[in-house]
Amino acid sequence: MEVSPLVWTLTVGAIIGLLVFDFYFHVRKAHTPTLKESTIWSAVYVGLALLFGVGVLLFGGTTMGTEYFAGYVTEKALSVDNLFVFLIIMASFKVPRADQQKVLLFGIVFSLIARTGFIFLGAALINSFAWLFYIFGLILLITAGNLLKPDNHDDDSDSLIIRWAKKFLPASEHYDGDKLFTIENGKKVLTPMLLVMIAIGATDLLFALDSIPAIFGLTQNVYIVFTATAFSLMGLRQLFFLIDGLLDRLIFLSYGLATILGFIGVKLILHALHENNVPFINDGEHVNVVEISTGLSLTVILGVLVITVIASLFSPKGKAKNAVSGARRHATEYLDLTYETDMGDRDKIFARMCREEEQIRKLPEKYKRLVHHETEFVGLLKKAHAEHDEAQVRAGKK
Repeated sequence: MEVSPLVWTLTVGAIIGLLVFDFYFHVRKAHTPTLKESTIWSAVYVGLALLFGVGVLLFGGTTMGTEYFAGYVTEKALSVDNLFVFLIIMASFKVPRADQQKVLLFGIVFSLIARTGFIFLGAALINSFAWLFYIFGLILLITAGNLLKPDNHDDDSDSLIIRWAKKFLPASEHYDGDKLFTIENGKKVLTPMLLVMIAIGATDLLFALDSIPAIFGLTQNVYIVFTATAFSLMGLRQLFFLIDGLLDRLIFLSYGLATILGFIGVKLILHALHENNVPFINDGEHVNVVEISTGLSLTVILGVLVITVIASLFSPKGKAKNAVSGARRHATEYLDLTYETDMGDRDKIFARMCREEEQIRKLPEKYKRLVHHETEFVGLLKKAHAEHDEAQVRAGKK
């Protein structure tokens, strides 16, 4: 089904309008969003995405509707995986909690612009060079293999992009609100805020390399590819704050995504064989192979994600890992006075750390090994308790 220029214009205008609304009503004034705020707006954006999908189903037909939902679910799952990396980047640059929204919105806008370029480039290339399906399929299979590697999300080491930004773009040691430049010793210098945005933007480009082939494996309809990608990114900022504490809990997410990307990679290669015109494969003739329907793709994707999330949430190892990494992160956040300046919110961070400490004490012995560098970890918790006691004394509460 051809999509008219009017529909394209209205769709792009609506997406830009949502981004502008998000900035002026939620991000422009730096603040830490509450759980209630994050929950409501995450639900709103998911609801809009589902409502749009129903519209595609009604006006575009069953095939377009199924392709949209398969693409949206896949891209949303990949976006959640990307949040792990965003969390590591912002922790590495020690971005103040209240300013993290602006960094995330920048990442979403940059990602949308970059992926739109990749989408139209990919569509043009596919129309001219059908053999690209082989390349896209191999990219997804390689990506799936990389996701199966242990410590896929390693909090203890900076990525190459982060190290590069810190080395070649020296900046001031401290943030100046959300400014990208500041005056230091009479000179105009970069702030860490600009560096973190560069790191987020560069990381987004890398994400697009497996994200775009994945959705082209489900549909070659450019309108569906664009809208599914755009709606998967909308609400990502709110989702970050909503599931921040659950990210470490999803210990099997990488396995689920590897299964999905591997499945789509196989689907792409089968499609490439079916449409084959490469001379050295079957003498350039089409290969009679089974093709995977979009309906089956959607069923597999949803099934794998449901199993992955349930297995992660009920896994004893997942609960243990969540408690350990959460306690470490919350202790670090509490001690960093630039991370959260509101004392009420700092007390909430400390309370979360205490709950996680209690969970760690109740862990079976076999999970205690999750506490890497135990002396350092215990020392960090003791330092947080000492700082909290001093704060209580200063406030006259003890």
